[in-house]
Amino acid sequence: MDTILYFFFAAAYLALLVWGMWRQKTWNAMSVVFLVVLGLIYDNSIIALGKFIGEGALLENLSVPRFWIHAFLTPLLVIFSWRALSRAGVNWAKQKAVIVGAVLYTLALIGIEFIFETVNLNLASTREYGVLRYVSVETATGPPIMVLMLTVALMFSGAVLWKKAAWKWMLIGSAVMVIGSAIPLPLDSSAATNAFELFLLTTLVWTKIHLESTKIRR
Repeated sequence: MDTILYFFFAAAYLALLVWGMWRQKTWNAMSVVFLVVLGLIYDNSIIALGKFIGEGALLENLSVPRFWIHAFLTPLLVIFSWRALSRAGVNWAKQKAVIVGAVLYTLALIGIEFIFETVNLNLASTREYGVLRYVSVETATGPPIMVLMLTVALMFSGAVLWKKAAWKWMLIGSAVMVIGSAIPLPLDSSAATNAFELFLLTTLVWTKIHLESTKIRR
């Protein structure tokens, strides 16, 4: 069941990437969302193909980039958040100090994920719900700090967008992601919760398309 779900998610992200790039008006800082989507296409594809590739060095080597992608690309959504506010006409978001702060915040998230999750990465194979994949052997000792800090940035920016541009979907996408990740689902699946991540990325791509198609409000 999970193999089918991971193939579905990979295909859904590919469709989201094509749709988003086709509908966007310009390449700008919000376009970093496409790098995140590309990373998720790779992530879900490798997990889906795991049992077909088989346990061994090849699958392990293909799995390593999944963790590096998460560490270096996912934090770029902070830059997306800043640019979304700027594009929506939020004046304080255009100040140099805010721009520098967004870049530093992004680098801090990358550093946190790199130091605590990636630099000493050690993988082991696991089979669950029909899926073979490589996971970190290190047991998590607490909540994912990078994800929590990123979620704060997304929800804050989403709330500002709702107030400034009457656009609620970025906030809704972030809230659904938080709630979906926090509440255990009574399902025999480790992939089902990825639907919340797909929903979030869909709302972010949609946000880019919407803001570029809407006259800036001063």
